[in-house]
Amino acid sequence: MKIAFSNQNGISAERLAQMCDGTVHNNQCGEILVRGLCTDSREADANTAFVAMKGERVDGHDYIAAAVQNGCRCVICERVALESDVAFIVVENSEQSLLNMAKCHRASLSLPCVAVTGSVGKTTAKEMISEVLATSKKVYRSKGNYNSVIGMPLSVMEIGTDADVAVLELGMSARGEIERMSTAAAPQIAVITNIGTSHMEMLGSRANICRAKIEILTGLCDGGTLILNGDEPLLRGVGGKRYQTLYASLEDRNADLFADRICVDADCTTFDVVYRGSVYPDMKLNLAGRHNVYAALYAFGVGMLMGVSPEHIREGLLHFSADGMRQNRYSLGEITVIEDCYNASPESMIAAIDVLHAIVKQKNGRAVAVLGDMLELGPESPDLHKKVGAYVREKQITTLLTVGTGGLSIADGARRAGMAREQIVSIIDRDDTEKIGAALIDLIQKGDTVLFKASRSVRLERVISYLREHLSNIKE
Repeated sequence: MKIAFSNQNGISAERLAQMCDGTVHNNQCGEILVRGLCTDSREADANTAFVAMKGERVDGHDYIAAAVQNGCRCVICERVALESDVAFIVVENSEQSLLNMAKCHRASLSLPCVAVTGSVGKTTAKEMISEVLATSKKVYRSKGNYNSVIGMPLSVMEIGTDADVAVLELGMSARGEIERMSTAAAPQIAVITNIGTSHMEMLGSRANICRAKIEILTGLCDGGTLILNGDEPLLRGVGGKRYQTLYASLEDRNADLFADRICVDADCTTFDVVYRGSVYPDMKLNLAGRHNVYAALYAFGVGMLMGVSPEHIREGLLHFSADGMRQNRYSLGEITVIEDCYNASPESMIAAIDVLHAIVKQKNGRAVAVLGDMLELGPESPDLHKKVGAYVREKQITTLLTVGTGGLSIADGARRAGMAREQIVSIIDRDDTEKIGAALIDLIQKGDTVLFKASRSVRLERVISYLREHLSNIKE
């Protein structure tokens, strides 16, 4: 990960040490200026400080010499690894030093901040909120997957004084992480998209996942607003005297934010928004999926709280498009592909199947689902995979190709729900792209719509590449 400071003049090593609660080991080097940070020694250079992080498999301290050899003149580390005329900023904990630095920089900014967390849909909500705000404000939004205890503070360090508002994404893998990030971000508005089953392996239960997400309240400014999914029972009743709470719902007409007359087509989703009793009709998203309406409600709520007009909110929602490998739909020859390979949980898998069903219902073609392992689900993993399989059958998907050991449970769930065996093919070795791709080519026909969905490490995009290279082998 690498970022550039908003301060183009750079920051001195001495000032960085103050910000991250560290000490410059070599006093003569305190005036060295840097213009950015990185956590990969290969990205370090004369203008970029290298932060040596201890990981599960790799210790960044082992790569300090390589960073210095690349020209790096400033290193943030827990121990000095060599003697050099480099500014070594020694800290107690490299990870916490980034959060300390971000908190210090955030305190120097007067702009409001929106922080988004949740088990599923964080990035979609962050991007949709950003598009709405960008219709009338200069928005800084955290990029890509910069949502961890390392990536989020790096994002904060990028925020410039010329921004009107910052929108940050907060992910987590353990209790306490969102608390630390929220403290650094100090948001005026916090959004919890939902409570799912991601990270069940680490946290043990949805109740514990909920507790971890609610940690976002730690940094929420007094008088701020917490926007919650009103259809999640675990989030009902959350509230406090120092902040207001807004509930967004697709089911409860008494919620602060309610979506009415939802219509999902192959290419778009339309709906009305009821906000605090007033109706704002004919909102539109240029993508399919009922689940995306939640993100639109969060964006609508943030926009209204920040003074964006309903017309500008409508414009921002219309401008939004899914990025990267998230529900990216396109044609390969006569095959329609839904590329949703970025990550997967039972909730997002079911939402993706809904999208596949909606598209095929309008096209009158065949629906093919290529589904792989969902990771970090803990002891309930087999049952959760089976639940997805049963949903495949419920939505009358024509053909199911599963990948990985979790995929076997998806296939089992589909069979138990009544899907015919000849409609299902399972391949355990998720690294055998050739075998998976050949099986897919054998299963599909021209005119099919094919969904690709699995956890990131399965890398189903490799199968899409195989499909692209072998289009001529697809049956009529």
